[in-house]
Amino acid sequence: MIRNNYLTLFIFCFVFTLQSSVYAQETKDNKASKGFISRYINTVLKDTVSKERSQFFVFPTVGYRPETGVEFGLTPLYIYYANEDVNNRLSEMKAYSFFTLNGQYGIRISHALYSDKDTWFFLGDIDFEQFPLKYYGIGSDVPTSNIALVDATQIRIKERVLRKVLDNFYIGLETDFRSLSNVSFEPSEDNEEINFELPFGAEGTTNFGVGVGFVYDERHNVLNERDAFFSEFAYLNYNPFWKSNVEYQLITLDNRLFKKVGDNDVLAAQVYGEFNFGGEVPFNQLSYMGGESLMRGYFKGRYRDRNQIAAQVEYRFLPLKLGFTDRLGATIFTGIGEVFNQWDELQLNNVKWSAGAGARFLIFQQKDVYLRFDYAFTRDDSNFYISIGEAF
Repeated sequence: MIRNNYLTLFIFCFVFTLQSSVYAQETKDNKASKGFISRYINTVLKDTVSKERSQFFVFPTVGYRPETGVEFGLTPLYIYYANEDVNNRLSEMKAYSFFTLNGQYGIRISHALYSDKDTWFFLGDIDFEQFPLKYYGIGSDVPTSNIALVDATQIRIKERVLRKVLDNFYIGLETDFRSLSNVSFEPSEDNEEINFELPFGAEGTTNFGVGVGFVYDERHNVLNERDAFFSEFAYLNYNPFWKSNVEYQLITLDNRLFKKVGDNDVLAAQVYGEFNFGGEVPFNQLSYMGGESLMRGYFKGRYRDRNQIAAQVEYRFLPLKLGFTDRLGATIFTGIGEVFNQWDELQLNNVKWSAGAGARFLIFQQKDVYLRFDYAFTRDDSNFYISIGEAF
């Protein structure tokens, strides 16, 4: 959710919490202020809310990105069990809204919601951004520096509505709406002019894909699973019949394994693939590498092409055995991946890698949900990430 130089956010939240604690002690006579602050501190630090009750948490963000400059925002999280029954799976909805001094803004919302008895499963993302993206080109052998900045208004609404048909097995409708408008390609700081052919979709596109999803899901806590298996197969058809500007198909495969090691540790692994076939695919809908979840360390969209295969492994110490607290954790992770146009162009000797480590703070003890801080590096880039919940 949040990446690049966001160490300031972690410090800001820590200082905010300390200041709030001191203020609550110094304002005993002010019952209204003390009541509000005390309840908030108990929610965040003491986690006095019982396990079955819903919880809401929000914190401010301050950071910097080369593309936007100083960035301000809010990050809320809402988690609950349907009907306050802990036998149901933990549902979560989180968001990140931001604006910058350069007039850029956006909001990103993700959710994984389970109905009572886990009969229905709603899984999706909503993104709206007026935000520049670094563009490196298409393929696995693109320049190390971006060749252009793409400024555009982006909207994406991806939703799965799934019905349980067998134990842990869901089938349902998958939809994906994408809109790219007000597009402009500007030279990067290393180039004085655009000296390459603009990719397909550079004028902007609006596309809608409809398909079917098959999901096997043993997870009970999507924000921090400890012992489960998850697998998704999704097929989407983008077609002019759906009022799209393009005609092609997309298959997505996502497999995740979580294995408990000892009392607290978790070994997590993921294998992911995206495969576009049929007609021409707009550049913004090509499979891309990077971001805060998969192949951490790469700028989102550092590499993009019709197809992608990636895998990552992470070892989680949740929590660390420190003696003085049981709310701090840590992780180490690594991943490999590659984008390619055709299968015969996939070169194993050109596979990209990423690696890193992270710290964790147990923000909701009763529900086993951590605030994560990751630092990841690659052979040509590195990034910080701060978010609530594990990367996968």
